[in-house]
Amino acid sequence: MIRTRFAPSPTGYMHIGNLRTALYEYLIAKSKGGKFILRIEDTDQERYVEGAVDIIYKTLELSGIKHDEGPDVGGDYGPYVQSERKNDYLKYALELIEKGEAYYCFCTKERLDSLKESTEGGDVAKYDRHCLFLSKEEIEENLKNGVSYVIRQKIKEGKTTFHDEVYGSITVDNSDMEDQILIKSDGYPTYNFANVIDDHLMAITHVVRGAEYLSSTPKYNLLYEAFGWEIPTYVHLPAVMKDQHNKLSKRNGDASFQDLIEKGFLPEAIINYIALLGWAPSENREIFTIDELIEAFDLKGLSKSPAIFDPVKLTWMNGEYIKAMDKDKFYSLAEDELKSCVKRQDIDLKKLCGYVQSRIGTIKEIGSKVDFVDNLPEYEPSLYVHKKMKTTEESSLEALKKVTPVLEGLNKWTNDSLYNAMLSLISEMGIKNGQMFWPVRTALSGEPTSPCGASELAELLGKEDSLARIKKGIELLENALS
Repeated sequence: MIRTRFAPSPTGYMHIGNLRTALYEYLIAKSKGGKFILRIEDTDQERYVEGAVDIIYKTLELSGIKHDEGPDVGGDYGPYVQSERKNDYLKYALELIEKGEAYYCFCTKERLDSLKESTEGGDVAKYDRHCLFLSKEEIEENLKNGVSYVIRQKIKEGKTTFHDEVYGSITVDNSDMEDQILIKSDGYPTYNFANVIDDHLMAITHVVRGAEYLSSTPKYNLLYEAFGWEIPTYVHLPAVMKDQHNKLSKRNGDASFQDLIEKGFLPEAIINYIALLGWAPSENREIFTIDELIEAFDLKGLSKSPAIFDPVKLTWMNGEYIKAMDKDKFYSLAEDELKSCVKRQDIDLKKLCGYVQSRIGTIKEIGSKVDFVDNLPEYEPSLYVHKKMKTTEESSLEALKKVTPVLEGLNKWTNDSLYNAMLSLISEMGIKNGQMFWPVRTALSGEPTSPCGASELAELLGKEDSLARIKKGIELLENALS
């Protein structure tokens, strides 16, 4: 059975690259009837952020990515929090020392810093294996005296070759690798070591992670070989980029999943979009539910080229989800935003919501579409001029003057009665529909675009306010033409 794992560190918000990794791990497992495991990697205690674990849970829940095993649902391989498995890692590190595949390192920070200083520009220097050559007596004396130590992997000579599902066969000269630390001085395992131990103990078959870990993979494989364990299938993913030269980065102000939700994007649209950041389905389509992604997903569709995060494309896709949403469901989603934007008590918010639904890309765009409802904005008379509608300031003024008494005489103020009254006047005046509807729509909204047409706007705003706005439009045009 295929078993994948998502192993985030609780160091803050879930960035888009992390969420995409989780999604691909989920799809790889579920597309083959496998299991998707959640593991919290909290061994870096200095970077631990309070509440970050809850953010991980909430993000996966909102995204529809359901783990089969993990710290909150149990399983045969738990616990799934690395800090709770501290003694397990040390046991395996000591086993490697016994096998001659690892060794104690007692070097002080000062000595390690001196190695840096000996390199040009003070760059990070490769560890010189000073402690590899300590005698058994020296090691025992240091341990007896409580001298601080780390445990390092002993990299063997030769070359290491491995296969990656995205990048193919890769060979690395072992001499290019440093004797990495496995157990830190605080007793916690390093990220690299804990990964190998946990992936083996949890029977992970496919390791999915960012391409930045390609260079670490030979070290992982040497550990697997030292223990005599089976090496998993590797799937390294190219970066998600902000543009051609810069990766997405929270520290640079790029949006996390939580940021996108707060900006009015729907979780299902975000998941759909990031699924296509580095993966191409075999069929020519872009809109997928998560169940449809499971059905369609294939490793062969993964690309080795970095993907560029395009907010415009995401906004379009989000708008498609909004358009397809059941009207009642959309209203329940948009109601709070509408109420924060429209304070008038006489407005039918549900009707207004229906007009807005097909015209926005995110929930947060509602405000810009309905801000004219409470207060008619100041606008220029040039807004009445529309080439396609064949309107001028003069023709618009005439239309508004003619329609005012017609609308004042209406007993029934509904969309149908308003529309039919204006149609009759259009026929009587011998003008095009747009030459009446455009001026009325402009007078009612004061905006270059509106969520609905002239008759719908008039019904929404009510008779008194609609007539007041039309008269203000007349006054504006008269002053402009005088």
